[in-house]
Amino acid sequence: MKPLLAIEGLRKDYAVRRGPLRRRAGTLRALDGVDLELAAGECVALVGESGSGKTTLGRCAVRLIEPTAGRIVFAGEDLAALAGRELRQRRRRFQMVFQDPYGSLDPRQRVASTVAEPLAIHTRLDRAGQAARVAELLAMVGLAAELADRYPHELSGGQRQRVGIARALAPGPELLVADEPVSSLDVSVRGQVLALLADLRRRLGLTLLLIAHDMAAVEQLADRVAVMYLGRIVELSRRAELFRRPLHPYTASLLSAVPVPDPGRRRDRIVLPGEPPSPLAPPPGCPFHPRCPHPKKNERCRTEPPALREVAPGQLAACHFAEEPL
Repeated sequence: MKPLLAIEGLRKDYAVRRGPLRRRAGTLRALDGVDLELAAGECVALVGESGSGKTTLGRCAVRLIEPTAGRIVFAGEDLAALAGRELRQRRRRFQMVFQDPYGSLDPRQRVASTVAEPLAIHTRLDRAGQAARVAELLAMVGLAAELADRYPHELSGGQRQRVGIARALAPGPELLVADEPVSSLDVSVRGQVLALLADLRRRLGLTLLLIAHDMAAVEQLADRVAVMYLGRIVELSRRAELFRRPLHPYTASLLSAVPVPDPGRRRDRIVLPGEPPSPLAPPPGCPFHPRCPHPKKNERCRTEPPALREVAPGQLAACHFAEEPL
């Protein structure tokens, strides 16, 4: 069975310019040869520190930013090869929910106009049909009908994010990229929005690419988890196996920071030394080796980049010692 979305060798470079003449001073590699597949109806979570390339990967996947190299194959068609009208015609099939539910909404548009805009672009519904569809979408995301005439500043953060979700769902997409959809919300609201996404995924058969810092959100929604570090995927595994036995020391450090709800239990915290290397000057060998706490770290880690390989059925890791216990 072919995947709905297949990302192959994706690379994204940014030119770094300095000085009054803005001369090119280097290249920042935000993505470094990423491969990832999503099956129809699956939820894959991207996790990692800020600056690891998660959002860049999500935006490249839906062509909001242009990749430097690689392929983005959606439903058997390479999106990276499309332009203009052809790309616009495909956009209704993949949509994005943005991190900031206020900054991503037009403050001068009422809720009804915001949700109706993609209907006007991607469908042939008349005004009556658009109004009926807007009412249906607002009900679908749990918003009262009277909120349709309000502006974003009159809504709470959770309500604004629900508007963003309704707008993304308007053209009937098959793939939804959710970029940190609950990170800017109050803790009391996060669970409600996550439950909404899980319900919509089940009811609509959505494929979901979830970009997240919150490992609790990942554990609630994801089927598989891809861990990113310095523009690369360093571990890819089914959710249950990753939480039970991480294969990469970076994954283990992320999981060690997740709070344990039982006050009688304690988890050994893995504190990584130093800061993530600059993508302007990545280290040779394994990009994680300057911070790696693995007891068997050696010269090979400093000189030979590890390939992302299958260590156990369904579990891939980019570590020379992934078979060894952490």
